[in-house]
Amino acid sequence: MAKRRSSISKATTYQEMGEFWDTHDLTDYDDQTYEVEFEVDLQSEITYIPLEKSLLAKVRALAKKRGVSPETLLNLWVQEKLLEAA
Repeated sequence: MAKRRSSISKATTYQEMGEFWDTHDLTDYDDQTYEVEFEVDLQSEITYIPLEKSLLAKVRALAKKRGVSPETLLNLWVQEKLLEAA
């Protein structure tokens, strides 16, 4: 963020902005807000890859034990293997 100030919080960094909004409520500043319009173009970059049913059950069990999603666990493993292969 350049040396510009946030219009409501007067913050000059994202850190300061976050700290301000951690302790303030936007409804207290409703008179200083205005409506804006914007478009978001989200495109999925997910590719589905088949996995044997028995492997999937093991992945799900291990992911649950580690407190992550199966997708996260598989992505981490693939990333590790790619780094090793490089």
